[in-house]
Formats: sequence, structure tokens, C-alpha cells
Amino acid sequence: MQKHFGLFCLFFLLFTSVPAFSADPVGTWDKHSKRMELSRYVDYWQEPAETAEISDVTRLDSKAWTRNGSDSINLGYTRKVYWFRMAMENATGSEANTFLEIGYPVLDQIAIYINPEQRGAKSLVLGDKQPFYDRPILHRNFVVPITLAPDQKTVVYLRVETTSSMQVPLTLWNQDAFYSVEQSRSMFEGLYYGIVLVMILYNLFVYLAVGERSFLHYVGFIAAMPLFLASLHGVAFQYLWPEATWWNDQSIIVFLSLVVLFGGTFSIKFINVSRENHPLLNRWTVGVVIAAGLMATAGLLVPYKYMILPTILLAVTGCSTMLMLSIVRWVKKDPAAKYYTFAWVFMLFGGIVLAMSKFTMLPRNLLTENATQVGSALGVILLSIALADRLNKDKKRVFEAQQRLLWEERKARVAQTKTLEIQREANVLLEDRVRERTRDLEKLNEQLLELSATDALTELKNRGHFDRVFQSAVVHAYRYQEPLSLLMLDIDHFKQFNDNYGHLVGDDCLRMVAQCVRQLVTRPQDLAARYGGEEFVVLLPNTPHKGANDVAERIRTAVAAMAFPLSGQTLHLTISIGVCTVLPGRANATDELFSRADEALYQAKANGRNCVVAWAPPRQSAAPAIAPA
Repeated sequence: MQKHFGLFCLFFLLFTSVPAFSADPVGTWDKHSKRMELSRYVDYWQEPAETAEISDVTRLDSKAWTRNGSDSINLGYTRKVYWFRMAMENATGSEANTFLEIGYPVLDQIAIYINPEQRGAKSLVLGDKQPFYDRPILHRNFVVPITLAPDQKTVVYLRVETTSSMQVPLTLWNQDAFYSVEQSRSMFEGLYYGIVLVMILYNLFVYLAVGERSFLHYVGFIAAMPLFLASLHGVAFQYLWPEATWWNDQSIIVFLSLVVLFGGTFSIKFINVSRENHPLLNRWTVGVVIAAGLMATAGLLVPYKYMILPTILLAVTGCSTMLMLSIVRWVKKDPAAKYYTFAWVFMLFGGIVLAMSKFTMLPRNLLTENATQVGSALGVILLSIALADRLNKDKKRVFEAQQRLLWEERKARVAQTKTLEIQREANVLLEDRVRERTRDLEKLNEQLLELSATDALTELKNRGHFDRVFQSAVVHAYRYQEPLSLLMLDIDHFKQFNDNYGHLVGDDCLRMVAQCVRQLVTRPQDLAARYGGEEFVVLLPNTPHKGANDVAERIRTAVAAMAFPLSGQTLHLTISIGVCTVLPGRANATDELFSRADEALYQAKANGRNCVVAWAPPRQSAAPAIAPA
């Protein structure tokens, strides 16, 4: 015990030690400055009952101000309003962009005046009574950008009014250095809250698994602790309730009371502080728990300024009680008390240090402000180890029953595995069959689409398919202003040919002409189709007048040269072709284009057949909707 007491004293000296530095009347910011603590350069003045204006404050005699002269500004809990002033001199020779950080996020109202005696001086009102998003820099602490003019002195006045402890830690930052340090702070915060969240989920899962109420009380404790710290350090105001200014204050009271409440109930259950073995300690701890519950309830109703001091006193009492319980149970050789005692040494000592800092018994510095977080993280881990150790011992007592259940579970899993394997094989087979049927249906659909778009006699595309493609081609040509050519073909004297030789011979004739057209219309974007009877159409996108005439002439020549043997004699066929090439002037010009190609075809018939005629616009007519290309 003497060894542990010496370790306890060493920690206490570490937390309470404060380095001493010499103070200058003006803080000097040079080119090597990254961070400057301003507490030693601060003067403060207590405002009288009547509210003072900044103009009155700047005219105060220097004797009215009190030099702080220490490494922290901590005036304790008071309802008085204080003014603070500080001066910084920029010795860099150039303008310096800095941040002024006020590192105590629960101050109610802070009025900031920068060089108030100069024309166009800036002022700003901050505090946790203002919505979070009103801050110039969105940070859990109060951060104000300040530009230091070269080789000049910048004077800053603060008017602070708060129901919390009058602590005003002031730090001047180089902006790049601030963001660099903020990354480390954020990583520290994330590590702490991550550890606690993992512990909460782990112990909640264990409670659901084994039904041991100690785990439930512990989950309540380690959930209330980070919520209290998040409220105290401004993290909750930044991320959880940035607009709830009233609840931001009250949450500190509520969550700190819940820490004491769940800590007490967990201690009673876990280390067995019962009425039988410790009647006095049990009654005292139950009384502390009841008081914590009342304080948590009152925190929802009574204003913060009336609740904060009683709550801190309750927290100190509760922390001391839990630490005493752990030591007593360790002396009684409770197996779980060893881990438990070390956990509370870390966890509760951090709470005691924080409370003593609020009452100005300890200075406010990095160690005293973060002692609760570091201690609670270590305590949470140790308590989780203690709970795991207790759980292992419980497992040993029911080992045989678990073995039987495990054997039955294994058999059930084997049966389930076999069932799942059979189901998986059936699913694979079913999926293969579905894929096979799907492929067959896709092939049939493709065939049906092809058949629905193809003329059965000539194997060219049919009229329905041509109409759809023709409309799309006209729209495309109109949009991109490309020439579009349409050829209309008609077999000469085909009716007479049918009458003389029969329809079967006429069908053979149509197939030969279609084959000839197919051989000469080869571009992928071109389309040859049977339009009806002995008429064929050829659509040539992006083809000028000369190219369309060349294609038409080649088709006409090839058909004229084609020999058609029939009953010992050779027959020859000829075709007439009408050509129309245009640049469409509107998207729905299909009818006009088709009618003009048809006019050209009739002109070819009138010219004696077996020829190609291109459509030309009349000389005296209105401006057409489509222009010849």
C-alpha cells in the first residue's frame, strides 16, 4: 500500500506543477513565433454593478487594472463581469495573420474589441449562449482571426460574463501552426471517443449475451462520461446540438450527475458492496446515487448557474466514495477489486483534478484540462478487463453445460450446413436453367425482331422498318445539317411481265433485283428496303447529290445488264430511279422528301424509263422547308 501511495503522490505533483516564466508587459510576435500564451500579458478589471461601455473602459487609469502575471487566468466561480486587455506587438516587419484562441468553451458571453480606439475598429460577440454557427471559425473553442499590423501594437479588450468558472485561457496562434496542432487534437479526441464507443458496444453486447446487470450499469457509466466531457469541451455543441444553447449548459449538469449515479450503481453490483457485508458503505453509496439522480432531474429544470456548484461538490463526493469502496474491497481480497481499484485511481483522480481546477485550487493547464479524458480512457479499459475477468470466471462455472450446448450446436450446424449445401446446389441449377432460358428467349426475340423488319420475299428490310429508320435519319440530318439522299426504284413494265410470265416468275424477278441492290448498297448506315410491289427505296445518310446519283446509276446499269433465263430464252429488265438529295429544314420533313423522290421517279418514267432523274425545285416557288444539297 505504501508503494501505491507513493505512486499516487507522484501523479499529484505532476498534475499540480506549473512552470514559471518571466513576463513582459507586451507580447512580441516575431517571424519565428508559432504560438504565444498571452496569460502573463493580460490585465483584468472587475466591472461595477452598472454596465461599462468600451469607450469608458479604454479611458480607465492604468492603476484600475490588475496584472494577471501567471500562466493561467482563473478567477473561479463568480457572478461578476470582468474585462481583460492584452497588447501584442508585431516585430516581423510584415502583416501577420493570426488566430486568438479562448480555450474554455463554456463561457456564456464574450465581447471582443480589437484596437477600439482606432477608426473602423472591429468588435465581435461570442459565447455558448450564441448559436454555434455564428462563430467566425467553426471550432469547439472560441477562435477569432486577428491581423497584426507590421511594427505596431495591437490591443484587444474582452468583456466576459459567465455562470461557469471565470477561466479565460488565451493563446495567439500562427494560422498554419493552429491547423497543424488541431489535427493532433482531433486525432486525440477521435482516439478517446473511439475507445469509449468500442467499449460501450462491447459491454452492451456482453450484457445482451449473458444478462448480467453489472454490464448494463457499466454501459450507462461509460456512456455518460464521454457525453459529459464532450459537453464540457465544446465537442457536443459543435457536432451534436449546435443550435441548442440552453441544453448546452444543462447537459453538463445532467451528464455529470449521471456519471456519479451509474458509477455508484456499478460499484455496488460489481464489487458486492451489499447491506450484509458493508452496511454503512452501502447506505452511504445509495445516498450518493439518489442525490445524483435528483441532481440529474433538477438539471432539466433548474438554471445552470444555480446547479453547477452543488453538482461539482456531488461529483467530488462521488469520486472519493468510489475510490474508497474500491480500496476497501481490495483489502477484503475481492478478486475483482484489484482491476477495479486501478481503474478508479486513473478515472476518478482525473475528475478530482478537474474539480479542483474549477475551484482554483489547481491552475488550469493542458494536464489539468485533459486529466479526465486520459484517466477515463485508461479506467474504461481497465474496467473492461475487470469485467472480462469476471466473465471468464463465470464461464468456468458453467463450462460443462456450455460443452453440452456446444455439442448440440455443432450437430445443428452440420445439419444446417448440409441443408444449405443442398439449397445452394438447387439454386445454382435453377440459375443455370434460368440463364439458359433467358438466352433462348433473347435469341428468339432477336429473330422475331429481324423477321418483323424483313420482307419475306426479297430478304430486304420491309416498309415498316424503313419508315422508322427514315424518320430518325431525317431528324439526324436536320440536327447536324448533313445531306440526306433518297432513291426510289421501280421495275419498268413489271405488271406486263407478271401478266406474260406469271407471278412466280415475277417473284424470282423481284428477288434478283433485290440481290443486285443489296450488292451495291454496302455502307453500314445505308438502308435498302422493298417499299411495295415492284418498288424499292434506298436511304443514303450523309451522301451528297453526286454520290447519290452515282449509286443510282450503278444500280440501274447493273439491273439492265442482268440476264434472266426463262424457258430457253434470256430476258432483260430495266428500272427507273428517282433521286432526291436535301438538307432538311425541319425535323419532320419526311413526307416532303419522299414526295420529291417520287416526283423524280415519275419524271424518269415520263422520260422513257431505264434512267435516273434527280429532283430539282421549280424556279418560281416559295422557300422550301428542305433545301437541295
